[in-house]
Amino acid sequence: MRSLGRWLLWLVLAGLALQLFFLARIALMVAIDPTSTAFMRSEAWRIAGASLQSDKGWRWSHHWVPDAQISPHLKRAVIASEDAGFTDHRGVDWGAIEGAWQKNERRQQLAEKRAARQPAQPAREPKVVGGSTITQQLAKNLLLSGERQLLRKGQELVLTLMLEALLDKRRILEIYLNSVEWGEGIFGAEAASQRYFNKPASKLSPHEAARLAVMLPSPKFFEARQGSAYLARRTSTIVARMGGVALP
Repeated sequence: MRSLGRWLLWLVLAGLALQLFFLARIALMVAIDPTSTAFMRSEAWRIAGASLQSDKGWRWSHHWVPDAQISPHLKRAVIASEDAGFTDHRGVDWGAIEGAWQKNERRQQLAEKRAARQPAQPAREPKVVGGSTITQQLAKNLLLSGERQLLRKGQELVLTLMLEALLDKRRILEIYLNSVEWGEGIFGAEAASQRYFNKPASKLSPHEAARLAVMLPSPKFFEARQGSAYLARRTSTIVARMGGVALP
């Protein structure tokens, strides 16, 4: 029992040390721009490995630009598309999470009914809808792996609260827009703007900004489907919403 107690004590101390490490990393971001994120590094390794096994060349594009060089249209579009309550919540939008949970339950029920009516057809997994805020997405991409585990979700929540406590909303959005994925090996607003519109992020029009924002949930999917009817419809919807978005 005594050895078990010591083991548990060391485990708790290790957990506290990890949280202090994360806290220090986030505190540095008040003044220092992060050069990469955990997700970016993971993708770099994956793309590098894939390029060695195929004839495709290495493609990687990421260029940090300060907040003033990112179009306000893109900021409004991303908030309108990804997190309408960004300026009001404290990192977690519990209403959005509850709504996503209910929507996922309905989709699961519909999938089960469809499978019961057509037992000979291969079952299709229903699309899962998330309720993560911009701050939660940033917490996950910055410092965590992409694994879907309960412990990782708990750590994501802790990091979200740290980000909200140490950084203001403007800085959170600046880091997010400079690090989020916009396609295969394309990270950040500047790289995305150059890739899809051949212009700097500061020059994006409302329609172009909305189109980039709509790509965010599935950037690799939409990168290969720029003519998607859904992409066009959703872009128009986001443009209509942007006027009511207040920036931090």
